[in-house]
Amino acid sequence: MSYSLVVKAENLVRSGDIAGAEFALVSLAEAEGDRALVAVLEQMEPRDLLAVIREYDASKESVVNLLVTPEQFARSVVMEKLYGDHSHGHLRGMINAVLFRDGAQTGDFLAAIGDVDGGCEALIDYLSDHDEAVVHFGQFGTFNRHHTEHGDEVEQSEASDRDWRELTWLLKVDHTDMFEQILPALKARVRQRLKEEAELENEEQGKTESDEREPTIVAKETKVPLNQSDESAL
Repeated sequence: MSYSLVVKAENLVRSGDIAGAEFALVSLAEAEGDRALVAVLEQMEPRDLLAVIREYDASKESVVNLLVTPEQFARSVVMEKLYGDHSHGHLRGMINAVLFRDGAQTGDFLAAIGDVDGGCEALIDYLSDHDEAVVHFGQFGTFNRHHTEHGDEVEQSEASDRDWRELTWLLKVDHTDMFEQILPALKARVRQRLKEEAELENEEQGKTESDEREPTIVAKETKVPLNQSDESAL
């Protein structure tokens, strides 16, 4: 039964019917229990499992996300890059859906991500939209960029947004080795962006100054000499 369902789910995924594949997996769990589903998930190709996980629905809890193991999920997180989603929206969605669901062993999932090649790079992409805030937190322990004194560190309860702030806090406090790999890359991104913004500003300023210096040509009135017939007419 499990092998035939694996084949069915993978065929549905490859035909583009992700919802159908998830429904088949959920139906198995309802009919034969969670252990049967866990056995099927272990046999599925990582790319096919990823296709189901990344199409999360924030309005409902997926039994697949509930039962996926940290190791399976870590492989899916790394493979997500293959989709070429430069907004990283699906990456953030699937990480939040699994790591911050009720009862999740968040530390185990983060550790598994750190253990797999490309795991920290995936977390860099996850945090990329908030790189300046993460860098500030790395230095001062707070996400408030107006606070630049040591002693302003936030507690976990203050960072518990089930999103990037909480993940950043967990990385710095509980997974320091991973955070030390991630932080330099985010610092480099911030420096590069600020450099590009400064170059663009200088270019626009130079263009404005050039326009201001450009002389304005005023047309002079030209007097046309009168001929004799014109003079006699006067």
